[in-house]
Amino acid sequence: MLRISDTVAIQDWELTEQFTRASGPGGQNVNKVSTAVELRFEAERSPSLTGPVKARLRRLAGSRWVGEEGSGAVLIRVEDTRHQARNREIARERLAALVRTALVTPKRRVPTKPTLGSVKRRLEAKARRSDVKAGRAKVPD
Repeated sequence: MLRISDTVAIQDWELTEQFTRASGPGGQNVNKVSTAVELRFEAERSPSLTGPVKARLRRLAGSRWVGEEGSGAVLIRVEDTRHQARNREIARERLAALVRTALVTPKRRVPTKPTLGSVKRRLEAKARRSDVKAGRAKVPD
């Protein structure tokens, strides 16, 4: 089980791990050992996430979101280190951070009106600019 917050935890059945060969330095070890990890979180089927959280997670995941509307999942691939266990930890940390970010409800913007003073200053500046431009015009004959 992967604990995200006090109220949200991801169960083991929601996560799938697949190990593949990583690219990069490592000599013969790279060709022999599957150290890269692909962590798949079945977000759409998750009972621990609400609808709005799933929508925010989908938006935040971007290209890491795979699947169609009904069967969406988050796919995180990590090949940062040569150690399978460490890559696994990093993938779980990244998933937890992503879900934690999706749990935060964005603040609703409260529209405000400009102050009376700022409206007056703007109109006076416009009038001054208008006078300057009018002074540049050709004088009619």
